[in-house]
Amino acid sequence: MERVYGKSEALLKVGNKYCPGCFHSMANKLVAQSIEELGLREKATGIIAVGCANLSQLYYNFDMIGASHGRAPAVATGFKRMAPDRFVFCYQGDGDLASIGLAETVHAANRGEHIAIIFINNSTYGMTGGQMAPTTLVGQNSTTTPGGRNPDKVGFPIRMAEMIAGLEAPVFVARAAMNNPKNVMQAKKIIKKSFELQMENKGYTFVELLSSCPTNWNMTPPAAAEWMNEHTIKYFPLGVYKDTYHVMEE
Repeated sequence: MERVYGKSEALLKVGNKYCPGCFHSMANKLVAQSIEELGLREKATGIIAVGCANLSQLYYNFDMIGASHGRAPAVATGFKRMAPDRFVFCYQGDGDLASIGLAETVHAANRGEHIAIIFINNSTYGMTGGQMAPTTLVGQNSTTTPGGRNPDKVGFPIRMAEMIAGLEAPVFVARAAMNNPKNVMQAKKIIKKSFELQMENKGYTFVELLSSCPTNWNMTPPAAAEWMNEHTIKYFPLGVYKDTYHVMEE
């Protein structure tokens, strides 16, 4: 009988460690499915840093390396240059990638390192208590901006996909969301395309995945998913921002 659907062999059989309604679990699943479908499990190495993204090491059934806060692209650079035959990707959250790790992120992209970046943007520092992140929306409450983010005092949210796409070296930059089935299907396609480019040794790829954080947003999971439609996606538009090899046209 033809297999229609099943648990990816790139995922371990462990219980859920994320908060209810957290889309990190969905991102883990999409990454694992893409790796399995492309036959990359035996040569894959994921680099994780600090934050909720760190929990992904509990799920992936392939090699994982832990990096210091924000330093995943630097570690990935060293590892990929040492082992160029490996498939190397970073899995990072917004506080990690866009704040303390912004320098590592931008310079790895600018050098065109042959690594794939999976960036989870949930507009908050999830693991440390819901503080304002570089991606927290204007007016959005956090534990450090209880009255809402004020751009006059702390600036505006950073649109990372647009920033990375403006550099010369990256070959693929896209943003997707995980708050409904249609968006999840597109997210899977984008992740898989970025991994295919890595297999072909084409260059640096960057995929931003919009997520909710029901716990720190103080919402139910359905309400948080709908809030994304009304607010998050309007500020962070979905789409492909750079596609040097036109892979999304295939």
